[in-house]
Amino acid sequence: MAQVTVTIAGHVYRVACGENEEAHLQGLARQIDEKIETLKRNFGEIGDQRLTIMAAITLADELAEANRRIAALEIEIVNLNSARTTLETEQDEWADDIVESLGETAARIERVAQNLSGVGRG
Repeated sequence: MAQVTVTIAGHVYRVACGENEEAHLQGLARQIDEKIETLKRNFGEIGDQRLTIMAAITLADELAEANRRIAALEIEIVNLNSARTTLETEQDEWADDIVESLGETAARIERVAQNLSGVGRG
């Protein structure tokens, strides 16, 4: 198991992670540190624990919003796929109707041609 050193709110932590996940973990730690720094700028020095909790709540809220948007997009995908299936079914039915109409038209043309050739002989 790999280990990586990260700095969050001025504190250094040694954290274990899976192999080849070091850069990802460092990026996550950087996001947390940036969130804490932003909160410090907005609220001042209100204590490390309070800032950490506020950062965690803020990040959890962003995650919840992202999950809500993902769920909405998944529903939209299902609806779009359903609409596509309906359109494909309607197209197939339309194509069948055209084939049937063309067959009927061809039969009528054939009858007219036969009638005309019978008239020409008589």
